Amino acid sequence: MAVPELHILRGNPDFLDLPWDAPILDWRDPHLVEMPTGIHRHPVEFVAYPEGIYAIKELPVRLARHEFKSLSKLAKRTTRSAKPAGLVIRPWANPHEEYSGAIITRFVDYAFPYRELVSGGGFGSRRTQLLDAFAGLLVELHLAGCFWGDCSLSNVLYRYDAATIEAVMVDAETSRLYDELSDGQRLEDLEIMQVNLAGDMSDVAASEGLDVDDADLELGFDISDRYATLWHELTTDLVIAQDERYLIGERFARLNDLGFAIDDVDVIPDGASKRIRISASVGGRTFHSQRLRERTGIDAAENQARQILSDIRYHRAKHGESGPSTSATGKTVSAMHWRLNRFEPFTTRIAELRPDIDPIQGFCDYLNFRFALASEQGRDVDSTVAFEEWIAVGMPGFDPGATSPEADSPR
Repeated sequence: MAVPELHILRGNPDFLDLPWDAPILDWRDPHLVEMPTGIHRHPVEFVAYPEGIYAIKELPVRLARHEFKSLSKLAKRTTRSAKPAGLVIRPWANPHEEYSGAIITRFVDYAFPYRELVSGGGFGSRRTQLLDAFAGLLVELHLAGCFWGDCSLSNVLYRYDAATIEAVMVDAETSRLYDELSDGQRLEDLEIMQVNLAGDMSDVAASEGLDVDDADLELGFDISDRYATLWHELTTDLVIAQDERYLIGERFARLNDLGFAIDDVDVIPDGASKRIRISASVGGRTFHSQRLRERTGIDAAENQARQILSDIRYHRAKHGESGPSTSATGKTVSAMHWRLNRFEPFTTRIAELRPDIDPIQGFCDYLNFRFALASEQGRDVDSTVAFEEWIAVGMPGFDPGATSPEADSPR
């Protein structure tokens, strides 16, 4: 069997046991698995290893090198892109043929293509969630200096993130990375997205037997509107008088509430006036997930982490853990008790009953159920009692039309 050139990143299998001498669509290998996926312009297959599930995409060597390099750089700038695992080059093949190269990426855990969100000719009650997810993804990529060049529904995978949806870029074939994007580059990317999504929604309407006039052709434009609002909030400097420093804390709190971490802050005199300009450098949308990881060691998506941190506060207040509740030590002890006595037993049970779902998302579904139960009964509800009742009624997920507006309430 011919052996290709393999460049594998640390922490992944060597992939040497795959039949690289044949095109991936001809493989009949025991590693192959079926996974939910969208429409691809290049051949894609999935393989399972003890280290995880991987997507393999065949494409010409030049494109494979470019995408691998782009995803490798992006992985250091954002968490909202597919993680590269390896680059494959078949030196015996014509480098212009799709068969000549391949890129291997880690499959996004518990992710699904946009078709699973489609309701009728559009996205129904999930539309608002999709708008927020897409706008947030584009903002994060642009903050990271990434010009996408081909943003479409099929080039993104989605996964549930507490009451919201998280979008992850999985196709960087047309992307270009810069230190910073110009306004013109950002607007061009948005225009490409609008055109692509209009085509996507026309296809959705056609697949449902609807006329193109019934397609949700405004989806891309509505995403652009949300993008503009979010971009302005994240990048506009705050100009204040020197006795208005409380506004700095309020501004940073809003940014953190949106999930964005603040990397650094510049305080600059505003010309000859006595006012000062506050310029914050915003990082990725990882504020709550970083706090949860630091406190408990749990890796969760941003809004999952936000809701779980609220439950830790609730647990600490209800059970009065030992140690000063406001001290770092007291909070750490309380968080560990919560993990051992609540989170791990509950997520273990969820995984046993529903191995097909993300147990952390299942835990968030339960927290939302407990909140709704307490609101309905007008009183606090025991966590174990609520958990058993949630299981008894079929472990329901978030209803986007009925979810509490404050899904991370500590109730």
